[in-house]
Amino acid sequence: MNELFPIFLKADKINFLIVGGGKVALEKLFFLQKSSPNAKIELVAIEILPEVFELVKKFPDSKLFHRAFSVDDLADKQIVIAATNNSLLNLRLRDLADKYKFLLNVADKPEFCDFYLGGVVTRGDLKIGISTNGKSPVLAKRIRQWLEDVLPDSIEKAISLNHRFRKKQKGNFEEKVRVLNELTEGLIQK
Repeated sequence: MNELFPIFLKADKINFLIVGGGKVALEKLFFLQKSSPNAKIELVAIEILPEVFELVKKFPDSKLFHRAFSVDDLADKQIVIAATNNSLLNLRLRDLADKYKFLLNVADKPEFCDFYLGGVVTRGDLKIGISTNGKSPVLAKRIRQWLEDVLPDSIEKAISLNHRFRKKQKGNFEEKVRVLNELTEGLIQK
């Protein structure tokens, strides 16, 4: 049974910590910054790829600490992403997450995760999240790529027009929903 509940976070209102500085950390950092450029992200690692240094420079709300992880790094963090190949550190972070009540994602260890970082498709204001319940991140990636190819660029115009129409609607909530449902019914063709 898939017990995941999808939500969309206002990432600029949350403090993130990424532990690790290798290829996996680079991927997590890249997609987090791509999806939420104003996210407040700190990254701490002893070994850091040059590409991570370069990526952090492009986003003023991201900070990099070239040193070992410390429990003090968890201060004010709501979400922590462990992107290390250090199983003892990952296990320690799992224990600390339970103690300090932050959400944890451990790369390639679904059993340690409170949440998964799924695939994300973005077309302007449209954002689609994709998850395989932690079972096949590669398949989620392929579905993301497929959706990026098939979604028309005009979807942003449709969203904008629908938003303007919605703002002009009068009446109670149920009436507004009924009218908007009729307006958008033709978008889904079976």
